[in-house]
Amino acid sequence: MTELLAVITITILAVISPGPDFAMVTRNSLLLSRRAGILTALGIGAGVCVHVAYTLLGVGLVIQQSILLFGVLKLIGAAYLIWLGMRMLCAKPAGVVPSAEIAALSDLGALRMGFLTNALNPKTTVFVVSLFMQVVEPTTALSVQIGYGVFIAAAHVIWFALVAVFFSSGTMRLRLLDLRHWIDRAFGTLLVGFGALLATTSLAR
Repeated sequence: MTELLAVITITILAVISPGPDFAMVTRNSLLLSRRAGILTALGIGAGVCVHVAYTLLGVGLVIQQSILLFGVLKLIGAAYLIWLGMRMLCAKPAGVVPSAEIAALSDLGALRMGFLTNALNPKTTVFVVSLFMQVVEPTTALSVQIGYGVFIAAAHVIWFALVAVFFSSGTMRLRLLDLRHWIDRAFGTLLVGFGALLATTSLAR
């Protein structure tokens, strides 16, 4: 029971902490649509499943122990975030109709964006690997560990789906759409900042 409570508590705290996932879901929900935001949340959940899978297979420990491999992962993640951020920074002011914006990102595109944002996030790697290495006992049944993994992925999907619903509701969203390019640039700056921080810490090792 103590192990279960620890997994639940640590997961909730990790999920609600701000980061690239939060920025991406917020941006897509606010500027595109609720559907785009929820699909991004589902993509994030799929990304978490990747981290859980390689952790259960033991690959996570190898990644954590290998400075070179972990550094490469961080650089790839940093490059992706910077690339996304630069695209948003190039947003131009225009009278954009919401439906046109929605068409600019397909359902698969939203899923892919959420998936890559999480799957390439080394902080999620550290979180998942550390949780299973330090909190979950080696004697815990594999079926229970898989259950923990499902919970972690589900917690991400539920939280970010709620974020998507919140930021896609109300008349405030319609008003903010007039400032779309500024919001895009703000989130672009955040993503470039996250990416630069990852790259800096990676190169400093």
